[in-house]
Amino acid sequence: MIKFNLTCENSHGFEGWFSGNKDFDSQIESHLVACPVCNSTMVHKALMAPSVSTARKKEDATQLAFNKAQSAAMRQLREAVKTIRENSEDVGTRFPEEARKIHYGESEERGIIGQADNEEVRSLLEEGIAIAPLPELPGDKH
Repeated sequence: MIKFNLTCENSHGFEGWFSGNKDFDSQIESHLVACPVCNSTMVHKALMAPSVSTARKKEDATQLAFNKAQSAAMRQLREAVKTIRENSEDVGTRFPEEARKIHYGESEERGIIGQADNEEVRSLLEEGIAIAPLPELPGDKH
């Protein structure tokens, strides 16, 4: 996984984790990356300093400093993710199959969550099936 510093059209800074540049580009093209502050999908990579490993503890290096607006946005994002998880059926690795069944009316319409690899995600999006990644936020234990 690679972390990118991102900025939206309204100059809000945030970060995102991707499997690589192709994954980032694909999600940007599909408007799957949105600013946690204003929800804009007009997002681009910000300048980043190279990551240099030091002798500090790993958890020290991953701490984030939020201003008040960012803290409020993170609380809202955590609450939204919690609500989605509580109101969705976790179908695990059957996610692509179940999403198709729901989309094509072969199964009851309901909220589902699960896993899909990049190829499966791309295929679902090409079929016009509305899906979105559910973020795992720093400090979350699932």
